[in-house]
Amino acid sequence: MAFDVDFFVIGAGSGGVRAARIAAGHGAKTIVAEESRIGGTCVIRGCVPKKLYVYASRFADEFADAAGFGWTVGETRFDWPSLVAAKEKEITRLSAAYRANLAASGAELIEQRASIVGPHRVRLASGREVSARHVLIATGSRPTLHPEIEGFEHAITSNEIFDLPVFPKRLMVVGGGYIAVEFASLMQRLGAQVTEVMRGTNVLRGFDEDMRAGVRDAMLRAGVAFRFGSLPKRIEKLRDGTRRVALSDGHTIEVDLVLAATGRHPYTEGLGLESVGVKLSSHAAILVDKELTSNVPWLHAVGDVTDHVNLTPVAIREGHALADRLFGAGARAIRYDTVASVVFGTPELGAVGMTESEATVRLEKFEVYEANFRPMKATLSGSGERAIMKLIVDGATQKVLGAHILAENAGEMIQLVALAMTMNATKDDFDATVAVHPTAAEELVTMRKPSRRYDGGEWMA
Repeated sequence: MAFDVDFFVIGAGSGGVRAARIAAGHGAKTIVAEESRIGGTCVIRGCVPKKLYVYASRFADEFADAAGFGWTVGETRFDWPSLVAAKEKEITRLSAAYRANLAASGAELIEQRASIVGPHRVRLASGREVSARHVLIATGSRPTLHPEIEGFEHAITSNEIFDLPVFPKRLMVVGGGYIAVEFASLMQRLGAQVTEVMRGTNVLRGFDEDMRAGVRDAMLRAGVAFRFGSLPKRIEKLRDGTRRVALSDGHTIEVDLVLAATGRHPYTEGLGLESVGVKLSSHAAILVDKELTSNVPWLHAVGDVTDHVNLTPVAIREGHALADRLFGAGARAIRYDTVASVVFGTPELGAVGMTESEATVRLEKFEVYEANFRPMKATLSGSGERAIMKLIVDGATQKVLGAHILAENAGEMIQLVALAMTMNATKDDFDATVAVHPTAAEELVTMRKPSRRYDGGEWMA
């Protein structure tokens, strides 16, 4: 059977663009279709603008800390429209770079919505149909909303918060995951009074318990107010724009804005996947095998739409690997067990590998190494910041199977720890590494004795 193209990619985010570029580089005739701005969630309304806003928020700490180092800082003022405009300029530049890189690779970009209409067939919004040997779904995910909450249409999501016309002086953040924590942390520092409400009893479910406590305490020091075990029951928009929120704990709070950060949902709606029998999970993610192929042999998926590991670098690696497998000499296996992640609060939380709780389930015996200290900068600034580091070490092999860092620049540190863990580094390898002094990172290679051991279901001192 003759096909119009070898590879049709739906979605021009990080994973889709990488797959298209690599496939085209291998000589595959490739089309990419995108209904929105080129670059996807990460570039346009996710990782990149979020990190820029995090940088902006940290100047509040720098101004406050300066006096301890002999500086006199005059009156400061934050201008939200200036930050929004600067952000827009940068993401526009990045989107253009994505577009240019696609063109340079030889892939064709069509800025229209596309959907599956039959085996190997894709229809564009214009009505044009294209036959493709292989189709990749790389549409990512979208924020979830809870229609069961009355008035939830009066809340916004992370998609909208970057471009607010007016900065909210009072903000309610609903949720306790990493998106909720990041926005609560940065908006508090930019000048909002943030109240974070969530169903759980602490932030960041799934992360190491000591790190969760450390993040919560840091946010409390910054002035964030928490309401654990509580969710909105009703959101009412008053005449002056104020949101009056009735909570499940019986309290009512008035704020300028409500940010719903209650998770994300794979974007599979309206793609025509049911027309060719693609199997989805219970929450609409595309089910793929280890080769990133669905139950339909010619249809593949990478990134958040699979709800596997929802991180941009994972989508990029998966897209690259898929293109190499389909059109190149083959793909290197992806190590998911050493994928690091970072919560860009202040301070940052970096994590890779097992948590202590996971280790009790998966390992017969292991050791926990810990450091909890006041960072050097805080000794003069007078801030109450703490740095916490933890290593999980296999008791049988001495391999480092988990690392967790709550500290300034934790994201930079955890990237390099992930490299060591991917190379199967042991605790002896860490111990044999000469420290860089004075740094916070030196604690990772100077923790000599375990704080506790786990052996056969029992904790030992």
